[in-house]
Amino acid sequence: MPRRLVRIWLLQVKQMSRSSFEMMGAVLLPLLFATLAFYVLRAGTHPHALLGASIGAGLMGTWSTVLFGAGSAIDHQRWQGTLELIVAAPTPLIVVLLSLTLATTTVGIYSLVATMTWGAILFGVPLDLVHPAAFLVAIPATIVALATLGLLMASTFIVLRNANALANTGEFPIWLLSGVLVPVALLPTWVQPVSSLLAPTWGVRALREAALGGSPWRAIGACVLCAAVQLALAAVALRRVERRARDRATLALT
Repeated sequence: MPRRLVRIWLLQVKQMSRSSFEMMGAVLLPLLFATLAFYVLRAGTHPHALLGASIGAGLMGTWSTVLFGAGSAIDHQRWQGTLELIVAAPTPLIVVLLSLTLATTTVGIYSLVATMTWGAILFGVPLDLVHPAAFLVAIPATIVALATLGLLMASTFIVLRNANALANTGEFPIWLLSGVLVPVALLPTWVQPVSSLLAPTWGVRALREAALGGSPWRAIGACVLCAAVQLALAAVALRRVERRARDRATLALT
């Protein structure tokens, strides 16, 4: 099973690297987000604000890559007439979709690295991390959190005629709820419990506390735990959606 996951992941990464549209979005969007954030916050002189903006912009690009990558992957399989074959194959469907979302997340890692490098070179953002070891651990934890959330959403893409339509509506809410755009503490009180249930919220917190100071290890643990819950929910949702699509013969909707 791990070998199949790696093979599917590698194939998807190769396919994405050959798509000029997907690579343009993955390369340019994070830099655009970062530039806007830097110019907005440059009115202040606090370097930590710019570093936090760099991390946030990178995560914005990563989530966009994951969400649209998962949606387009399902659509591409449907357009090519291979979605039915994938569902009927002996390999569990969750392994295939997890590989696809991990592949898009792998490409999305560039967003975080690029925005921090972009800020350091052009805007003089210092990269003096308070907890560098915790930051290195928080990166894969956050990536997994985004991938499992993308997998949970991708489980519904199978029964949609146009998966990218849902992807368009799922981008901004996660930016807001996870604290990428504004701190979770500034959100309405009734929204904050919802934010705490999302693994990316804890990933964002872990990265910022590791970079700017705080106690990142607790946030990393919460991020991993919530990611595991998201993965379990995705498995349940995927089984139900797959059964429904089989019963109603809607896999090949165009």
